[in-house]
Amino acid sequence: MALLNFRKKEEAPTEVNPKVESFLQDFSIEVMPRTAEKVEDFRALLPAGTRVYIAHIEGTPIEDMVATAKRLAEDGFAVMPHFPARIIKDAATLQDWIARYQGEADVRQALLLAGGVSTPHGDYSDSMQLAESGLFDKAGFTHLHVAGHPEGNRDIDATGTANVDAALRWKNDFQTRTDAQMAIATQFAFEAKPIIDWADSLVTDGITLPVHIGIAGPAKLQTLIKFAIACGVGPSLKVLQKRAMDVTKLLLPYEPTEVLVELAAHKAANPDFNITHVHFFPLGGIKTNATWAQNNGGSAAVPASA
Repeated sequence: MALLNFRKKEEAPTEVNPKVESFLQDFSIEVMPRTAEKVEDFRALLPAGTRVYIAHIEGTPIEDMVATAKRLAEDGFAVMPHFPARIIKDAATLQDWIARYQGEADVRQALLLAGGVSTPHGDYSDSMQLAESGLFDKAGFTHLHVAGHPEGNRDIDATGTANVDAALRWKNDFQTRTDAQMAIATQFAFEAKPIIDWADSLVTDGITLPVHIGIAGPAKLQTLIKFAIACGVGPSLKVLQKRAMDVTKLLLPYEPTEVLVELAAHKAANPDFNITHVHFFPLGGIKTNATWAQNNGGSAAVPASA
């Protein structure tokens, strides 16, 4: 069985798979201020109320983040900005960001993560310190998501997953000390079986947080390899590199159909499976990702303005 699904752009979309349609209900998607600027109307692309994560890359002004959050909130979407610990200078900065998001966009949701920089810019080095600050509970946040890494995280563990696993156990325990609903939002991966094995291992380890699985949206193979290298996606990167050796496949777009069909089938056969939502990384563009969802997700992807 092929690990990745490739389909020529000119081919008509196949009939909607009801298991995929069910699995994609309430999917989320990630944007950045600079990618959001290219979208004329999000309501023409995404279902009403879609949770939209706003990635905060080092160097992005908080003003741009808040402006993007305001625009999305005014369009009726559930906004969840990233709070990367290592680029937040101190508690005063964190409190200022929260106040700005709430004052201008009524934000009540946040993804807490360490962030992609190696050296902290200030007092925080991990998401656990942000959570323990108490500032999100004080501000009345309803949802706090934390990062998960099905293939490990080289920034935390040079080898193995001991530190990542310990961090997840801490985050799982923290859900008993916060009023917010918590979940794990993961890095993207390309193969269903390793994802399922990882999710099952969380249950074995006593992790009860629901999982929102990261899935790379349609994109050129070269684009996926670039992002996989930047994000430290190890095993999946090897799969992509193997595909890149075939020039004919190098020229075809990748689509997440196969991995989602397998995950959806597993969810249908195991309703208590701890992966509850799909989170898209639109690496080939927001419109491209939304179009794929509309073609494959049926009722799960009907745009708000349809």
